[in-house]
Amino acid sequence: MPLRVVFAEDNYLVREGTAALLATADEVEIVGIASSLDELLSAVDEHGPDAVLTDIRMPPTGSDEGIRGAKQIRASHPEIGVVVLSQFAEEEYAYDLLKDGAGGLGYLLKERVADVEELVRALTEVARGGSVLDPKIVEALVAAKEHLAHSPLARLTDREREVLGHMAQGQNNAAIAKSLFLTERAVEKHINSLFHKLGLTEEPDVHRRVMAVLAFLRDQT
Repeated sequence: MPLRVVFAEDNYLVREGTAALLATADEVEIVGIASSLDELLSAVDEHGPDAVLTDIRMPPTGSDEGIRGAKQIRASHPEIGVVVLSQFAEEEYAYDLLKDGAGGLGYLLKERVADVEELVRALTEVARGGSVLDPKIVEALVAAKEHLAHSPLARLTDREREVLGHMAQGQNNAAIAKSLFLTERAVEKHINSLFHKLGLTEEPDVHRRVMAVLAFLRDQT
């Protein structure tokens, strides 16, 4: 019995071309096609497929609809596997997709679409609860992890990084406290802690803030 698949892609030519390629595989039957997040979720509810193949960027915003769709589908239909397609090896999207568990999920680059056998293998794997990661995505995730390990910000807690991010936006302690629903005393404590971890304890306060923000901005590049 063929694998029943819903396919979502907003680009007409890519959608038709990929659907035509998948139609040549006896192991797959496309039961629904969508061009937006809303259409994808409706098609999944209507057809109850074994697996979903979806682009990341689709209407309405053209940003991360595929990632959000994959999460919603896995939450409401845990028996359905989802393979997300991306034009580029974007480790932040891959991390967002997989951070709560990789079972039943796949992340492939669109260049793999031309290899029908590989695409069918990926869909089959996620449909049975496995996971599939494009080798280039793995490389990007490893590189990002190595960068973080060597970053001076690696020792900061999540809250300290959050406070530092607001400092980088030019906010003073009062504004940071309001944004994060903290007391000013708590913000001051976090700032002193991150100064210490960044080795800025001996500098004047204004200079310490500047140096800490520079470290944050360097880490974002």
